[in-house]
Amino acid sequence: MGFFDHLEELRNRLFIAVVALVIGTSVGVAIATPVLEFLIAPYGNRLQTLGPTEGVVAYFRVALMVGGALAIPMITYQLLAFILPALTRRETRILLASIFPVTLLFIIGVGFAWFILVPPAFNFLQGFQTDVFNPEWTASEYLGFVTALLFWMGVAFETPLVFFVLSILGTVTARTLIRNWRIAVVASAMAAAVITPTVDPVNMALVMGPLLALYLLSIVLVYFGARYNRAEA
Repeated sequence: MGFFDHLEELRNRLFIAVVALVIGTSVGVAIATPVLEFLIAPYGNRLQTLGPTEGVVAYFRVALMVGGALAIPMITYQLLAFILPALTRRETRILLASIFPVTLLFIIGVGFAWFILVPPAFNFLQGFQTDVFNPEWTASEYLGFVTALLFWMGVAFETPLVFFVLSILGTVTARTLIRNWRIAVVASAMAAAVITPTVDPVNMALVMGPLLALYLLSIVLVYFGARYNRAEA
């Protein structure tokens, strides 16, 4: 295929991915109300809206989040379908086998954030200096905090498997990850600061701890990926 043929195929792949996102978002619009009620349950009250459009924006933010979650398998497939012809048969088999585990790890990460990270974070934020502050959160701030935490922790839980696949493909080693542990600590701190849009160290520590644990797990998986490569060789 020529250069413009590749661009045409990329355009078609992106179009299908966008259509999948639109269909998923349509489903998200239909179920956004129960999802909103589920997300607001830990807060316990109806959220405040400070502008005429804030409630609408929050509603469609949740619908888009649901649509993105539903469309992830199709988007991943379209991305892989574009790059797989350039890979060997072994690399293609490895990448295709990783689609389901990556999706499963994303779901596990979302569940971990919801059941393990969100309760202590809310307890701290709602109970912080209550003699001075009255915690009445707005819809945009609350949902922005929750959706960002759920999404990025889901993405973070995929990193060990991504490193494992890269180790099987021969692009990363456990020694490299160990040697760069300082960079991993700094990167985890920066990621925690982005994921938690608050400045308190408690919530940052709640996110940074699992990120560092996932990095350690990545080192272990990369080690076994290298051993798998040597066994196959």
